[in-house]
Amino acid sequence: MKKGDPRLIRAWTMYDWANSAYSLTITSAIFPIYYAAITTMGGEDRVARDHGLPAASLQSYTLSLGFLLVAAIVPLLSGIADHRGNKKNYLKFFCYLGATSCAGLFFFTYDNLWAGLLLFMLACMGFSGSLVFYDAYLPEIADPADHDRVSARGYAMGYVGSVILLIINLLMVMQPHWFGIPDRAGLPARLSFLSVGIWWAGWAQVTFRSLPDARVPKEAKVNTLTVGYRELRGVWNQLIGLPRLRRFLAAFFVFNMGVQTVMYLAVTYAKQEIKEPDGSPIADSGLITSILLIQLVAAVGAMLFVRLSRRFGNVAALIMGLVVWMGICVAAWRIESTNAFYGLAACVGLVMGGTQALSRSTYAKLLPETEDHASFFSFYDVSFYLATVLGTLSFGIVNQFTGDIRNTVIAIGSFFVLGALLLLRVPREKNIAPVRVPGR
Repeated sequence: MKKGDPRLIRAWTMYDWANSAYSLTITSAIFPIYYAAITTMGGEDRVARDHGLPAASLQSYTLSLGFLLVAAIVPLLSGIADHRGNKKNYLKFFCYLGATSCAGLFFFTYDNLWAGLLLFMLACMGFSGSLVFYDAYLPEIADPADHDRVSARGYAMGYVGSVILLIINLLMVMQPHWFGIPDRAGLPARLSFLSVGIWWAGWAQVTFRSLPDARVPKEAKVNTLTVGYRELRGVWNQLIGLPRLRRFLAAFFVFNMGVQTVMYLAVTYAKQEIKEPDGSPIADSGLITSILLIQLVAAVGAMLFVRLSRRFGNVAALIMGLVVWMGICVAAWRIESTNAFYGLAACVGLVMGGTQALSRSTYAKLLPETEDHASFFSFYDVSFYLATVLGTLSFGIVNQFTGDIRNTVIAIGSFFVLGALLLLRVPREKNIAPVRVPGR
């Protein structure tokens, strides 16, 4: 495998194109609206009536459980992948798990609520788990000088690809007769879930054909059931001697709590706090418009932050992004109108794409010399998922105990402030010493 091969890089970015359909259609747009529709009857929460738990809480807990399970099992699998040299197989496994689960949501109705939520959780696990092994290829396909550009290109491909499929899905839901689809029993929405599974697994074949197959496994005899956790502990121990990487990870963990909370719960916040001119809650069409706006602007933001990183450096560019995030939180606490919300959505998209792409590439740049990329990236992704759990949990706690969802904006803003302060502590010197994981 040759670093910098344009064909290989194009194939790698196509996985972003493939799997981002899940994050937009399932996580952010059509599934939340469909879920709210089937769990509400005559203004009554059917889940609360039948099971004593609000439907929105049940949905968020399902996501949290999925992220926790991924955080628990991925270190084990990534360690095995590094030892056996077969991370491509694990990438395929999680891809097909997620795609099949999305397709299975076609059968999701209120009558099989628990089976549907199980598929929803498995789709989350497939998406999240595959990213560990996908991200681990970045330092292998691109030189450090190109990490920012390649990472941003992947995010941009994901944003554009997911928007294309979402537009098709929205037309299916809003104009089903154009496609000859009967408008009954949520069929158009359920067909959109099926399309995500097909899109995800289908476009991923471009990536699978080009990424290298398994390298020669290591000969050392290890217990494959524990090697992954030993790898994770080994990475943790090595961080002591890698101050730049260690401090960056601490900052990333904190500010990512804010980024992921915004991504997953912005729609929930807007549904309660943003009003139409007549005083009614923002319409579903308005929410979808804002989501599309975020995705399209995020593609531009990812490339913009590449330019900023080239001029000012990665850490400085990330700090600039976090300052913008702080401003967004201040604005979100004050605004109520739909027009202002659309402007805020554009700002979110600009920094969301940039901070996510630059975080991944910065981490790749700071890695020591090692062949165990999957173990290091599993550590990164475990931090990512745990930050998501803690961020969304803080959202729920603040909302529950203060009784005002606007107060959650203060909590989210504090994550960006603390994250920026921690980034200021990242040393400028570069770690260049090669690293070996203890016990390998």
